[in-house]
Amino acid sequence: MDILILAVVIALVAVGAISALVVGSRKKKQLPPSAPSSTPTITAPPAEPQVGDDAAPPKDEARRTIEEVDLPGAPEAPVVVEEPVVGAPALDVPEPTAGRLVRLRARLARSQNSLGKGLLTLLSRDNLDEDTWEEIEETLLTADVGVAPTQELVEALRERVRVLGTRTPDELRTLLREELLALIGTDVDRAVKTESGVDTPGVVMVVGVNGTGKTTTTGKLARVLVADGRSVVLGAADTFRAAAADQLQTWGERVGARTVRGPEGGDPASIAFDAVKEGIAENADVVLIDTAGRLHTKTGLMDELGKVKRVVEKHGPLDEVLLVLDATTGQNGLVQARVFAEVVDITGIVLTKLDGTAKGGIVIAVQRELGVPVKLVGLGEGADDLAPFEPEAFVDALIGD
Repeated sequence: MDILILAVVIALVAVGAISALVVGSRKKKQLPPSAPSSTPTITAPPAEPQVGDDAAPPKDEARRTIEEVDLPGAPEAPVVVEEPVVGAPALDVPEPTAGRLVRLRARLARSQNSLGKGLLTLLSRDNLDEDTWEEIEETLLTADVGVAPTQELVEALRERVRVLGTRTPDELRTLLREELLALIGTDVDRAVKTESGVDTPGVVMVVGVNGTGKTTTTGKLARVLVADGRSVVLGAADTFRAAAADQLQTWGERVGARTVRGPEGGDPASIAFDAVKEGIAENADVVLIDTAGRLHTKTGLMDELGKVKRVVEKHGPLDEVLLVLDATTGQNGLVQARVFAEVVDITGIVLTKLDGTAKGGIVIAVQRELGVPVKLVGLGEGADDLAPFEPEAFVDALIGD
């Protein structure tokens, strides 16, 4: 039994030895050929870290003395750019109002074709029969003179021509001029009332429908008054149109007139009241109040205009109420004028856009309708194109030279 065990052990040892020899021989066969021998590269160790120039080896370089070193000079003073001093804007110098209508006669004469020249042509006919007189009537009505004034003028012309007999062009022009002046009126006070009977500024209220040029007229009127040496305060009581207050203030700034304004949509009567109060405080000569344009068919708006008038009169009397009419609207303007006259006491008329297509007869018609005089006329878009109305210059422009 012991011999058998010994034999098994010897056999196992022999098998293990043989296996080890086989594995070793296989490994030797798989190893790659060894690389050829070469001289190894020796890398120097990194240098020690250095700090600043003191740690580096000295260098041979040129050195400068302190006298050779450029020292920084005194810091340059900062350049101060002086901003231009902005002074008050230069004020406009309005044209004098004396004779202004005469200077603007060429513009006014554009409306003479349908009235002055037409009448002179008809009256110059050798035979003034009924057909001719009917044409004269038609010419006057077409020029917006109105029915009643037309009938009066035709009757007067008939009588004068019958007495005159032979008619030269100069005689006809003189005759027509005299009759037109009689209709317009030469003995009427057409001055804009700007002087109060009490110790307060004169107060002028400007009224009218939308689109007649009311705010622009108020601004131009301020220029007229400044040109005549008056000091003016403007009241922007048109709070319904967004740009109205800005527009009026611009007109005022051009001539040195202060504008009193309030919030958009504010109470017009309150602003008008404050404007008069400011005019009293500044000892101004005139207060001009621009009111909102309104449709003459709207009862509520017209009632509000009456309220503005009543509030202003708490400071003192309202010296002038000017109605602005567009001369190109013709007979429709008379309807508007009639309604405004029922709400406020109109004391004067301003006819705008009288140049160009406007018909001169509206001056006669509106005065007859309201019983108040035309005091100012607008003859263009220029700042100084608002002129005091002068009947003689107006008629001379209508009938020509």
